[in-house]
Amino acid sequence: MNLAKTDAGMLVLKDRHGGLSHRQRAALILCDGQRTIEEVLAATSPGGVTRADIDRLVDMGLVAELGTFVASAPAPLAPGAPDPSGRERYLQAYPLATRLTAELGPRWEALHLAVEAAGSLAELQELAPQMRAALGPSGYARLGLLLKAP
Repeated sequence: MNLAKTDAGMLVLKDRHGGLSHRQRAALILCDGQRTIEEVLAATSPGGVTRADIDRLVDMGLVAELGTFVASAPAPLAPGAPDPSGRERYLQAYPLATRLTAELGPRWEALHLAVEAAGSLAELQELAPQMRAALGPSGYARLGLLLKAP
């Protein structure tokens, strides 16, 4: 199976603040759609990368099996349709939250790392008060709509 970076994975690499360990970052860099998981593990095993590190990247949505991006992506919700798992809202809120907190600068680095480590809508919602305080009402407005409980 070949893994490739998702848009979220590309953002984490670009921002250089992903809440990833050095091992996970090395594995993420090598997940280019050309190498198999076994090849990535072989190349990074001297640095201590394990299958658990790769699984964490998949769980965080930073990499996905090549060719499954469309098939594994959640179907778009019809306006007003319920999103029982909150996955669709998470997929919309996560990149926005990481971008906004990355722009806050070094003073808010801990918040940015916590946002990047958030793996669910509930985890982002727990960070909402801190993000609202850091971003201010106007900066938080769009993100707040995505994080609001239905």
